[in-house]
Amino acid sequence: MNSDTIKGNWKQLTGKAKEQWGKLTDDDLTVIEGKREQLIGRIQERYGVARDEAESQVKSWESKF
Repeated sequence: MNSDTIKGNWKQLTGKAKEQWGKLTDDDLTVIEGKREQLIGRIQERYGVARDEAESQVKSWESKF
């Protein structure tokens, strides 16, 4: 799934994102609006991981769809 598809289906994918990253709040998901860079940044903030790790997690998550 590419970033355009994620952005277009973000409302449906917010539940899946919340399952994957439970520390993301509803406000976080609203702000992210399907933007990959925003998602990576929020994962970094909430989980205290490096950018590379956050990108790896997002890439793995994207591959499921």
